[in-house]
Parts: sequence; structure tokens; C-alpha cells
Amino acid sequence: MHKTLIGLTLITSLLVATAHAADNNMRSGLWQITTTSDLLRLVPHLPPDQMQSIKDLASEYGLEMPQIDNGAAISQTCITQEMADKNTLPNFYNAELGCTSKNATRNGNNYKVDFVCASADLKGNGTAEGTISTPEAFTGQTNFIGEAQGNTVNERADINGKWLNASCGAVKPL
Repeated sequence: MHKTLIGLTLITSLLVATAHAADNNMRSGLWQITTTSDLLRLVPHLPPDQMQSIKDLASEYGLEMPQIDNGAAISQTCITQEMADKNTLPNFYNAELGCTSKNATRNGNNYKVDFVCASADLKGNGTAEGTISTPEAFTGQTNFIGEAQGNTVNERADINGKWLNASCGAVKPL
């Protein structure tokens, strides 16, 4: 269960990162995304085999496992100019988790997107919402209520993003 939930937490943080690219006032380039949650505070207590399973899950999505410290996952993502110019949100959730995004809205500097998960391991609903404070910074949160591997889940994650550089270097776009 922890593998699925921590994977969901990390993946929703990246959804929020790409959601911010939906308006053309976001800067393209390298972004640092910091996600904090109570669930991420459990990471230091996970057995090595469960931690490896989480790393494998991230790898399946083409992601490197972020640095996790004191309940925060710190990762970097590349927002291309094309992504920054799009007026629609990308559908980041993939069929493996059984989640899809819908009802993406943007009102000024505020955004919101709903997601639904309907797989054998993960069932429920969530939202990702936040505020773009400048073209180089945003804050947001995700909420998920449902079941993960038959266990009741009510998880919230807080997300902060900051632009680092116009060049993404070796970091690949989502």
C-alpha cells in the first residue's frame, strides 16, 4: 500500500507541475518541485525492498526518484516552451495507476484539476489546485480520498515550485 500511495503522491506533484505550464505566463526551463506530506514522512521507515519498489514505480513513469528528506520530496522537471504555451493540461496520469484527469480550469492565477482513479489497487477521487504567484513560482496542493489496495486513504500533499534556469540541462520534459 505504501508503494502505491507514495507513488500517487509523487505523481500528483508532477501533475501540478505540468498544470502550471498551462498558461503562457509560466517560464519554460528547469523547475524544482517540493512536495510535502505526512505520507512522505514515512519514507525513512520503509524497508529497503519497499523503497526499491517505489523507485521502480517512479522509473516505470520515466521519472527519477526524488530526494526525500524530512517529509519532503524534492525533484526537478523540465517545462518546455511548447508546454508553457499550451492552453490545455496534459493528461499525465497513465493507465497503470488507473487515474485520469478531468475538469481542468484556470481563473487568473488560480488553477484546479480533478482526477479519478479506478484500478484494482487504487480507487477514489482527488483534486490538484493552487496559485501561480509569479512566472517563476507557484504553490498548490493535492487531495485524494479513496482506497489504496483495500485500505482507506485520505491524503493531502502540499507542493511548491520554483523556476531554476532557462536550460533544463540533462533533465527531460515529462
